[in-house]
Amino acid sequence: MELRDLAHFLTNLELKNIPKIVKKTANLCILDSVGVAIGAKENPQIQNVLRDYLEICGNKGSAHIWGTGKRVPLLTAIFMNAMMGHTLELDDVHTDSKTHIGTVVVPAAWSMAEYLGKTGDEFLLAVICGYETMARIGMALGVSAHRNLGWHVTSTAGTFGAAAACAKLLGLDEDQTVSALGLAGTQSFGTWAFLTDGATNKVLHPARAAASGCEAALLAKAGMTGPEFILTAEDGGLFNNMTNEPKPEMVANGLGEKWYIMEMDNKPYPCCRSTHCTIDGTLSLRRQGLRAEDVESIEVRTYLVGNKQCGMSDGSRNPKKPVDAKFSTPFTVAAALLYGEVTLEHFKEEYILRPEIQELLHKVTVVTDGRFTEKYPDHWGCRVIAICKDGRVMEQEVEDASGSVYNPLSEEQVRSKVTALVRETCGAQAEEIVAAILSLSGRSGLPVV
Repeated sequence: MELRDLAHFLTNLELKNIPKIVKKTANLCILDSVGVAIGAKENPQIQNVLRDYLEICGNKGSAHIWGTGKRVPLLTAIFMNAMMGHTLELDDVHTDSKTHIGTVVVPAAWSMAEYLGKTGDEFLLAVICGYETMARIGMALGVSAHRNLGWHVTSTAGTFGAAAACAKLLGLDEDQTVSALGLAGTQSFGTWAFLTDGATNKVLHPARAAASGCEAALLAKAGMTGPEFILTAEDGGLFNNMTNEPKPEMVANGLGEKWYIMEMDNKPYPCCRSTHCTIDGTLSLRRQGLRAEDVESIEVRTYLVGNKQCGMSDGSRNPKKPVDAKFSTPFTVAAALLYGEVTLEHFKEEYILRPEIQELLHKVTVVTDGRFTEKYPDHWGCRVIAICKDGRVMEQEVEDASGSVYNPLSEEQVRSKVTALVRETCGAQAEEIVAAILSLSGRSGLPVV
């Protein structure tokens, strides 16, 4: 029944019944998601895909790839915009579900709204539907239990979020929305296997989830039915196959009262969110006088998932490529201490392979601390302990990284982040693009960005 309760809520939700602060936050999430995607336009992998993939999929259609001016078929636009949105590892995070929602929901809703000629307000409503759905499905899958089985929840829950947003734009009724969500669930996929060899396929996860969710809504509109019990079925239900700690109550509890879009983190550093608390802790120690040449060893104590995902201190793999470095706590600690900041520049191979980085990261050990594990996923915390060559011990604990709901970036900081990213690829148009996205409400259609 949980999925039907959710579908009933989505079908009947109207923008006038949503608090103003929720709508304002949604608009800021849209800005962050679109800006981060445009900022990835010049990334070599994206350039290769734009060249070779579009040659097969076609360069003519009814929806735009952000930042390029290219009009392509609907599903291609969704796929490419979502892929771009996840490339820089700067996209938003819902910590309680461990999902990157914006990079799935915003591309799906934007391209569908553009395709259908919807207004800015209709698009905004669809985005809110998608965020609420994806967060709830992600939490219902059990977060840590789901992750520890190797599943990437941005992808597995993402199909549901994209389907919900597109179903709202297509005007599906309750039964059709149930089918759209069921069809989305049959396409849930995505694992963390890429960490084993530093493969670059992680960006495929939100891209495929966004496109699959759109397809699910379109197929439901065309009359295909999806399994209402895709989550709870004894034979084949996701709760029986993707987690050993399901939380089915999270799907529908507090609908219309609890808005999970209000709990989004905005990332200040272009790497896995699980490394951000250690970056903040290391930067704090640096401000207190710690320098790389002082260090005998550094221990990072953190939660289980953070260590499993980014610890890399077992000697099995040293970061050599950007993907490795973005998921390496030792690397990000070394970069923060050496350079006093962690930016996109530091994840280029010429930085990753520098002797001083490689020497320092080998002094970093990551261990699991039950105290932080108990607080996860509400708090993604750590303690950084530096042992100096002269015997000094310097420590810094961080419960919530900068950009979290408990330690948020200001609206101006988010706007500055996006403006800088867009300016890198679009030049003087950056301010115009940002202003257009921030004024979606009341527009007769979506701007071309």
